[in-house]
Amino acid sequence: MNKRMLWSRILTVIGVVALLIGALDPLEGSLLIVPATAVIALSAYLARSRFRRLAYWGFGLTAIGVGWMFIISALGGFGGETGRSMWWTLTLLPYPVGWILSVITGVRLLIEWNRSRGMESVLRGD
Repeated sequence: MNKRMLWSRILTVIGVVALLIGALDPLEGSLLIVPATAVIALSAYLARSRFRRLAYWGFGLTAIGVGWMFIISALGGFGGETGRSMWWTLTLLPYPVGWILSVITGVRLLIEWNRSRGMESVLRGD
């Protein structure tokens, strides 16, 4: 296995674990979730995986959703006396959608690599 693939696998495991830990508290965990989605996208890029675009979309949506969440929080949030209805919470949907895409991508990358490793051992005769 070349160094690129090894680093890709390591980064994928780190990214998926970080995504799951960050999900325990989505607001404060967003500081862990955004870099984790970036790590998964980097991992897919290094591996030249067929899931690269999915990883890129996951990172982009998560970054946009978290950025918007911080902006809205700085402006006072939703409802109450802010003048923004609760319907504005729908603008935060890119965050969970991006998170889900990144988790799916990370799991699919791990499955893809385990299958390819299994095929390598079959071809070698192990």
